Amino acid sequence: MPSMVVLATTAVPDHVHGALSRWMLETMPGMFVGSVSARVRDLVWDTVSAVIGDGAAVLVYPADTEQGFAIRTAGERRRRPYEVDGLTLIRWTAQDGEAEEHEVPW
Repeated sequence: MPSMVVLATTAVPDHVHGALSRWMLETMPGMFVGSVSARVRDLVWDTVSAVIGDGAAVLVYPADTEQGFAIRTAGERRRRPYEVDGLTLIRWTAQDGEAEEHEVPW
């Protein structure tokens, strides 16, 4: 059964945009939205994460979690998902020259 997926990309090769547009709409530069099966979603993600190079990508799709969705990431990004008590939160990492990352107190 197809379900909605959102895929956001940054600095990926041009041919990746073409490949993604076969399955999804590019609603703004680098953001793709579509309704695809889990098999197609996994195939698209495997392809994107394999050719990401210096870019980055985030895939959000429905899942049987407390929040009702799951997140996959590829490439280096300052925002990284992490799990706390079954919830996925986003953690910012420090840039060069910024203070080190601090542990979340909970």
